[in-house]
Amino acid sequence: MNSLSRVMAATAAAAAALGFAGAAPAQQKEVMIGAQCDRTGPTQIVGIAICPAQQDYIDLVNSKGGIDGYKIKYNELDNEYKVPPAVEEYERQKGEGVVSMMIYGTPQTQALNQKLQEDKIPGTSPGFGISASADGSRFPYLFPVAATYWSQAAAAVQFFKDKAEGSLKGKKIAYVYYDNPAGHEPLPILEDLQKAEGFELRSFAVPPPGVEMGAQVIDITQRYRPDFVIDHLFGRSPSVAMKEYKRAGFPLSKVIGLVWASAEADIQAAGGWQVAEGYHTLQFAGAGDDYPVRQDLKAMYKSQGKEPPKAMDDTVIYNRGILNAAVHVEAIRNALKATGGKQPTGADVKRGFEQIHDFTLGGLVPPLKITAADHEGGGWVQIFQVHDGKLVKETDWFRGYPEVVAAAVKKAE
Repeated sequence: MNSLSRVMAATAAAAAALGFAGAAPAQQKEVMIGAQCDRTGPTQIVGIAICPAQQDYIDLVNSKGGIDGYKIKYNELDNEYKVPPAVEEYERQKGEGVVSMMIYGTPQTQALNQKLQEDKIPGTSPGFGISASADGSRFPYLFPVAATYWSQAAAAVQFFKDKAEGSLKGKKIAYVYYDNPAGHEPLPILEDLQKAEGFELRSFAVPPPGVEMGAQVIDITQRYRPDFVIDHLFGRSPSVAMKEYKRAGFPLSKVIGLVWASAEADIQAAGGWQVAEGYHTLQFAGAGDDYPVRQDLKAMYKSQGKEPPKAMDDTVIYNRGILNAAVHVEAIRNALKATGGKQPTGADVKRGFEQIHDFTLGGLVPPLKITAADHEGGGWVQIFQVHDGKLVKETDWFRGYPEVVAAAVKKAE
């Protein structure tokens, strides 16, 4: 074959290929969300429920056609609650084109915050991370999107103040915390409130992995004898604490667990509902099954001929996974509206987060209002109590000392 024949053949082949491609159905456009979510490691008791929930919600949205013609691709990696793998995985996910990131873990949030800003990729840290990141002007690409540790600590003190008929003066509060950056995070707010309200505060550090707490509990229950206890624990340590308090004869009605010490899995690991009777739990998403989105997810599984996953049984953690995925979807939806349907960038999605207003998912999510100034969304929580084998809601959505939290955010370095 001479050179002219080869050119003509190549041209014909190219034309045929183009014709074939034109006849094929157009491929659906995709937008990718990155997620770091631990199904292994010391916090897997959380990950094995929250990770499937995030995937399930994305699948639900895709089953209904996605967002404005875009399919959502969920890119999940497990960092085992370790910072170096989290940084490596972030770089990998960035290279694959994610437009937003679900972070997992306070140490990981601290390590990734600057990278998010440099790369203009918005990241969420719901109920953990850097409390000062509520200030969107100083942390433009980090979104707590739920009550930070400062808001949680303030809400716990507000709850105890209400229990004490409006005054904590002279009362003793024990703060029991997992000894890592997350555990230390609420201390500034507690110290501010101690001065303002006149209560005595003593903190008790629990070394990782938090499975040995006998000495701390003896110190708390037999020596300090507090009126109230705030547990800021996670992994296996919340269940260990409950068992130890029970063994020491300390009433769990005096204890409140911040959000990562507040799940059904923690109660089951402690020995069940009878062991945990009276225990108060702080939540930034609704607990239980009575939410339309959960029924939609069950219907999705039924339509596939499958049973809902076991992860749904831990409603506290699973529901938080729904919240996390849902705010990313809503931010992307807002971004697509702003771009007229063009492929959104991370900067577009960042602005989409800042337009999430009055988004409640049928009551599962508090009345979030995220703005360029407030990336926390208000700092709303609910409190539930373990009673007769279930979590019973004690309060509606509320905020504790919002002015104190706002002042702390403003002065934070």
